[in-house]
Amino acid sequence: MILSGLEIKKQIESGDIAIEPFDEKYLNPNSYNLRLHNEMLVYTDEILDMKKPLHTEKIIIPEEGLILQPGKLYLGRTFEKTATNYYVPMLEGRSSIGRLGLYIHVTAGFGDVGFSGYWTLEIQCVQPVKIYPMVEICQVYYHTIDGEYTVYDSGKYQNNIGIQPSLLYRDFE
Repeated sequence: MILSGLEIKKQIESGDIAIEPFDEKYLNPNSYNLRLHNEMLVYTDEILDMKKPLHTEKIIIPEEGLILQPGKLYLGRTFEKTATNYYVPMLEGRSSIGRLGLYIHVTAGFGDVGFSGYWTLEIQCVQPVKIYPMVEICQVYYHTIDGEYTVYDSGKYQNNIGIQPSLLYRDFE
């Protein structure tokens, strides 16, 4: 079952969900809009080898905007940090963003119970599109979970403080 927007607010007030900073104006009927931070990363390696740490370059999105190019993967992050030990967080792009041909996650829209941190966004576009910092780029929503479960505590991405490039190489160690 998906939590309603009013239930998300209630769970934030009780401390069972954290969205920092929280502003009620971003609350939807069954989700909460998250904004795009002004920092992005792009990979500088010609070939992305999943068994090796990868090199990245930081890009700052200026107030006047940044034009994204097709065929390139941009790693962004949400401005807001989220956390919950009781619900399954899910991330989706906003329909207004999708209608520009802008994908905000390649495959990583599924969160784990217990995840705490900023959401890294795997951003791609169909045609050149101009983006801006602090735009409401995606929405988080929450599912209830049935049955016994363990809380996510992976050292790979938990409690991150910024954009997280792939750390898959650690799985091979």
